[in-house]
Amino acid sequence: MEETAVKCSEIFEALPGHDVHVRTVLTRGVAGIGKTVSVQKFILDWAEEKSCKDFNFVFPLPFRDLNLIKDKEYSLIQLLHHFLPEVKAVEPTDICNYKVLFIFDGLDECRLPLDFLNNERLCDVTKPTKVDVLITNLIKGNLFPSSLLWITSRPAATGRIPPECVHRVTDIRGFDDPQKEEYFTKRFTDQDLVSRIITHIKSSRSLHIMCHIPVFCWILATVLERLFSEANSGQIPKTLTQVYTHFLIFQTTLKTEKFSRKKVTHPSESLRANKTFLMKLGKLAFNNLQKGNLIFYEEDLREHGIDVNEASVFSGLCTEVFKEETWLYQGKVYCFVHLSVQEYLAALYTFLSDGNTSTLSTVSRQHQEMKLSHLLKITVDQTLQSNDGHLDLYLRFLLGLSVESNQTFLQGLLTHTQDSSHDVQETILYIKKMIRSNLSTERTINLLHCLNELNDQSLAAEIQNFLSSGGLSEEKTGGAYLPSPAIMLLTSERTLDEFDLKKYIRSDDGLIMFLPVLQTSRTSILKVSDDSTTDVKFLSRLNGCNLTGECCEMFASTVSSKFSSLREVDLSENDLQDSGVELLCGGLQNPYCKLETLRLVLHGCSSVEKSCAIYALQSSDTSRVKLVLGLSCLQQQCFHFALVLKRCNLSQICCETLALVISSNSSRLRELDLSDNDLEDSGVKKLCVGLGNPYCKLETLRLSDCGVTDESCASLTLALHLNPLHLRELDLSYNNPGEPGVKMLSSLLENSNCKLEKVRSVLSLINTVHY
Repeated sequence: MEETAVKCSEIFEALPGHDVHVRTVLTRGVAGIGKTVSVQKFILDWAEEKSCKDFNFVFPLPFRDLNLIKDKEYSLIQLLHHFLPEVKAVEPTDICNYKVLFIFDGLDECRLPLDFLNNERLCDVTKPTKVDVLITNLIKGNLFPSSLLWITSRPAATGRIPPECVHRVTDIRGFDDPQKEEYFTKRFTDQDLVSRIITHIKSSRSLHIMCHIPVFCWILATVLERLFSEANSGQIPKTLTQVYTHFLIFQTTLKTEKFSRKKVTHPSESLRANKTFLMKLGKLAFNNLQKGNLIFYEEDLREHGIDVNEASVFSGLCTEVFKEETWLYQGKVYCFVHLSVQEYLAALYTFLSDGNTSTLSTVSRQHQEMKLSHLLKITVDQTLQSNDGHLDLYLRFLLGLSVESNQTFLQGLLTHTQDSSHDVQETILYIKKMIRSNLSTERTINLLHCLNELNDQSLAAEIQNFLSSGGLSEEKTGGAYLPSPAIMLLTSERTLDEFDLKKYIRSDDGLIMFLPVLQTSRTSILKVSDDSTTDVKFLSRLNGCNLTGECCEMFASTVSSKFSSLREVDLSENDLQDSGVELLCGGLQNPYCKLETLRLVLHGCSSVEKSCAIYALQSSDTSRVKLVLGLSCLQQQCFHFALVLKRCNLSQICCETLALVISSNSSRLRELDLSDNDLEDSGVKKLCVGLGNPYCKLETLRLSDCGVTDESCASLTLALHLNPLHLRELDLSYNNPGEPGVKMLSSLLENSNCKLEKVRSVLSLINTVHY
């Protein structure tokens, strides 16, 4: 889909060029990415009248609070009075006349059935009914249809809302690469520590990727600050399992020292002292991970034998959120600081338990090895069968815990480390087999990270060898345990400054496969430069790759991405046609497009106007004005823009339009190639009107084989006398300027004010003057 950046305060506003009423917005984002913080910031800005001043009321109704009254009956007005007693002073009929926004935060935490199919229809805001009926009718628009709704959710739970009830979907992406570094720079005052942390994070792809989640940055900062400050910190963690194991050790040690008031001399002491509680907490994490529950109430804790007061002690691991809501009820809500902490503890519980809370150390060695190997394979299969990927991190943690070197950190929970090398090797072979089985990109990449957790670098080494060989193809990778070439590039440590599709697969399907490679920085997998301050030109060679117009829409989305590093694209000698160029221009007009050079030697393009007309910012004038607007949007994004329209079947009709483009005071066009087009004298004369304008800053003009005669040379000479300061190269090869034209051009070369350095022609007359 085409993506558009939007501020939270503007999510209900129509996009430019669209006149669509947006009633319900669904905002997606992984756990800890900032959904709730965005909601709170929105409410604060509204309350302080910094934004959205046209809203009369904003009613925040978090699902975790609605869960507490799920079995009771309210009317919509009573529900609002229950959560917000202040609105009791407003008449129910008056509320419906105001502009109102309901915010339902945390759909993934909802324990209501949300039975959209069978719930009764409700239109009366004063009629009491079950809370579930209220919410579903409000979302469907039967109840209070004039109100606006904002719903936030993890991606895995968004399917609970019928698509026809959602008018706009937004995604919270988290930190991009510069913001990741900015977080640690602001977190610590010691710049030497900051430098060491950032260098270490960049050396581990799995850690660097996870840093787009703000909460993970906090967890990582907590661990690395402590380890870098210790004299004998040992090996600094480079995998997720190692990071979260150290985080667990740090939190249990902190708790033990604080409440026992004695110094912990070895991490195993605190783990051993808290083993029983950690097992209970792990069981809670595991059972609710299976159910998809991220928040817990007192009854959930009691069900798992957890004392409520003891849970509050673990402030780092289990956060107590106590809210004095209204006089109707009081309740405590518990949750892990981040979903990944729940996933780690669930994996730890699985590893330490055989399902009956007895540790693996009580099982015979032979049975234990068989059980662990079987368990890991079953978990791999369950993860691959998951539609929403909710077990991806759980699998990575479980695999990481099975590695003997990681078990040494868990002394106190384990009586002794397990010799699991045989199980690990079997699992590695099984994962490689799954990678080869034509999985989706997301599944394959997660399995590659799983191999990293198992300390297996054999596949990574094979990938590097293939990349170093200078080219990849499906045939070359088919016989080995290797994923597709695109995924190999995405997971490679190799810096890629130039991408040439011809080395891979020359087709639309090939380009579509490699679009994630071109969209480099979104997942921070493909590095463009180790120095973030360096503006590296990422070059994409797609010329002569049998591409058609069908691929242009997706490619347009790629070049217009906020995170794209593309600066030069060569799409020459592909059968894009007008329809494809129209789609491509949509991406070129996007303010985020940073292309500096686009090469389009097109087949089947009848006119430039037709290619750009659909992207006009205004439609009140002719197509050439639309072309000016289209190219102006493109030119403003780059420092030096080269427009190559060689062999595009252009005629003199387009030249007046191009004259307006090159003479625009905002134009950054420096090179224009119109070679091999039937412009003739009439077209070149029109072009010279723009060339003679002082705002024109063209440095290179190529008119090879354009039907130029002495008439055109007269216009060119006049234009360069009027505007002599910029043009340095003029290509008139394969034309017939004649002797009069030669004399005119020679006068330019003899003019001290004229900057023209090179005139290229095959005619000997021109050569005798200057070559």
